[in-house]
Amino acid sequence: MSSQHFIPPLNFGLVEEDLYRSGQPNELNFPYLERLGLKTVVFLAPEEPNQKFLNFIDDQEIQLYHLGSTSTSAWDNISEEIVLEALDLILNPENYPLIVMCNLGRHRTGTVIGCLRKLQRWNLTSIFEEYRRYAGPKVRLLNEQFIELFDTDLVRIPPQYVKWL
Repeated sequence: MSSQHFIPPLNFGLVEEDLYRSGQPNELNFPYLERLGLKTVVFLAPEEPNQKFLNFIDDQEIQLYHLGSTSTSAWDNISEEIVLEALDLILNPENYPLIVMCNLGRHRTGTVIGCLRKLQRWNLTSIFEEYRRYAGPKVRLLNEQFIELFDTDLVRIPPQYVKWL
């Protein structure tokens, strides 16, 4: 019997069936992620993922979509364009199992998931509760405002979309 431990990445969570969220993983998290059988990573941070993670993605033949690389700083708020691009990937069942992540799995990931929840017609109280659970004491009111004002009519729903929408 293996004594290997399965440690999820920082701020890991199940969003929907085969849809996950987290912060950028480290080597301790790779065995856990391997068990998910990921097909796609949506990486929302402005900087490149670390090399060990890139090697892991390559070894596992996981498709990486690095959105947000046009931002100049980690403090920049996520743009509507990036959220729409991320939702386009999330709504396509061919990309599953899929994980959405940013550096710590708080703000950018939380904003994208919040906009997804709005698309799912969750009420704002529930959306903000989920956002705050992952953001902890570092809640950004501008992100909550972004989610509140996000226009779901801008989202392109593909002909074949995920069943939980």
